[in-house]
Amino acid sequence: MYGKKECIAMLLAGGQGSRLYVLTRHVAKPAVPFGGKYRIIDFPLSNCVNSGIDTVGVLTQYEPLALHAYIGSGQPWDLDRASGGVHILPPYMRSKSGEWYKGTANAIFQNIPFMEQFDPEYVLILSGDHIYKMDYAKMLDAHKKNGADCTIAVIDVPLSEARRFGILSADESGRITKFVEKPANPESTLASMGIYIFTWKVLRERLIADEADPASENDFGKNIIPGMLADGCRMYVHPFEGYWKDVGTIDSLWEANMDMLSPDCPLRLNDPSWRIYSRNPASPPHYIAPEGTVQHSMISEGCEIAGDVTASVLFNDVRVARGAQIRYSILMPGAVVEEDAVVEFSILAENVHVGRGAHVGGGAIDPLGSKITVAAAGVEIAAGAEITPGAMLD
Repeated sequence: MYGKKECIAMLLAGGQGSRLYVLTRHVAKPAVPFGGKYRIIDFPLSNCVNSGIDTVGVLTQYEPLALHAYIGSGQPWDLDRASGGVHILPPYMRSKSGEWYKGTANAIFQNIPFMEQFDPEYVLILSGDHIYKMDYAKMLDAHKKNGADCTIAVIDVPLSEARRFGILSADESGRITKFVEKPANPESTLASMGIYIFTWKVLRERLIADEADPASENDFGKNIIPGMLADGCRMYVHPFEGYWKDVGTIDSLWEANMDMLSPDCPLRLNDPSWRIYSRNPASPPHYIAPEGTVQHSMISEGCEIAGDVTASVLFNDVRVARGAQIRYSILMPGAVVEEDAVVEFSILAENVHVGRGAHVGGGAIDPLGSKITVAAAGVEIAAGAEITPGAMLD
């Protein structure tokens, strides 16, 4: 057994992210680049460290190679520790059996032996595919103050979007009175963020009972939480009012990146009191040629820009040649746009090459009314090619 920990985090990072289409064909969603120099998983990992949680289990499954390599020893997040730190937890074969993670609850159930090594009082369950900053220590304090069995972080959403989430109702004290997963007719706008704190003894009992139920889908939202509520467990909401984005679709990923360009965005990446840490490339400073122009954009290290870049996010080592135009787009590491090419309202994954004079995507004056064009990692777009708005290139 390792040293006892009051609270450990279990980060669910094994999802396929099928709604990101070609961007997650060969990489897990938490490993998708975001915001010019990060990957999505940097946000929950950094939140843990900033909240004083130094023991994190990362549960991986789908296309884990890039994610495993990126996390490595955990050094960028100060999680390379002898006691605690970050631990990669893929599904594995046991002496008599072995299986893939069947659902969120089953994934945590399969790792009961890992959690028992730290003899925790509380377990924080996180998703690896959301963009936000949150102090989990405040949520834990509220959980202890309420004597709760489970605390669920919630955010107020528009009624028109509520049916996409698990929706909760609570009394004046914050105690949960009702929970419905993706209701057709929502009675509330309090949406679960997929962030839970459980008292460990209660969670362990619930996971074991859920696994023994052949009718269960082994899911927190569908089984564990409704079951606890029906049995009268002490369950509370923890309201969150900051920036939070589920980047599980092409549109939401593009919108969240564009949000980072706004001076009014509540998620400040340059906040020294709550840094988002990442594994940074060893690239030289970016260079903007005399003929190059950059407006209202994020430009990362290693970029070489001789063309025009407007309202875009460029990751490391992107090259934009003379006469090329980049507008309202996201260019991930190593993308190259040759002379006189145009890229608009598009997401170019890692190492995409756009040939000379090609035109990729397009859009209306209102960016939110545009269809986003996406090119998967390594795609070669021929010189002079015309790629229509909304195309998916694999």
